[in-house]
Amino acid sequence: MKYREFGKTGIKVSEVGMGCWAIGGNQFGNSYGSTDDVASIKTIKRAMELGCDFFDTADVYGHGHSEELLGLALHKSRDKVFIATKVGGAYMYGGNPNWGSVNFSEDYIRFALEKSLQRLKTSYLDLYQLHNPPLQLIKDGKIFDVLGELKKEGKIKFFGISIHTWEEGEAALKHEIDSIQCVFNMLDPKQYEVIEGARVKGVAIIAREPLCNGFLVDNPKRGPFEEGDIRNQMPKNYVENLAGAAKELREMFKYREEPLSQIALKYVLMSKGVSVTIPGAKTPEQLEQNLKASDIPDLTEKDLELLGS
Repeated sequence: MKYREFGKTGIKVSEVGMGCWAIGGNQFGNSYGSTDDVASIKTIKRAMELGCDFFDTADVYGHGHSEELLGLALHKSRDKVFIATKVGGAYMYGGNPNWGSVNFSEDYIRFALEKSLQRLKTSYLDLYQLHNPPLQLIKDGKIFDVLGELKKEGKIKFFGISIHTWEEGEAALKHEIDSIQCVFNMLDPKQYEVIEGARVKGVAIIAREPLCNGFLVDNPKRGPFEEGDIRNQMPKNYVENLAGAAKELREMFKYREEPLSQIALKYVLMSKGVSVTIPGAKTPEQLEQNLKASDIPDLTEKDLELLGS
């Protein structure tokens, strides 16, 4: 496993982390199908054994269940890992109608942080991220004030933001933040401008969905997907297009021995602005295959020419 500077924080993290959306389970939908908690905990611990120290989650993943599993698996090794979680999806606290479905108020952020800390069995977070806030809130910038206060109080070490669009990333870079999380993969490389802007400013980039929702693999599933699996909500023609594109890429790179998933991860890692990428894993086997991407050879000029890069 190779390690990279996490922006200008002075911290180094494993360049391949573990995305923990899927292990939240499918009880509330909006996930990646059924999970097994025993397998999930084994996967987390196997990640540590293989040198992965970066774990990214969110309070809404399984409505706190992903955080709970990380807490169970990591609390005895807390000083050896970097835990990043997110805030903003207030719908998971449906018992309090005052919170609404999305909330980025100071009171809510402080409330949600305490709940996350309890589930993670820790007194602090390495990174607290705003979970896809509206563009106008990012532009205004006041949304970051409470995070700065929490940093001073020692509740969090660093703070950042998860975004959807280039405009959101551009707006976020005008403020003093430690990280930006954005989609970046072989089939969706459009965030390059944000990644380069972040690199210049010393803002860490967390590249999410590097395997494009699980389609950038040798034999991508085309369906049917379980009820609650986010891919079950995707239009059939969209799923077919992604699976077809993955098949074309596998054929394109047939002269390389590595599975397509590792080639796709290496593509992301070859961007100098990326600090860490966070493919998801539900089993130790999936995790091990992901982490091997750190050690395979870079894509060659020929490879990049085939991609049009």
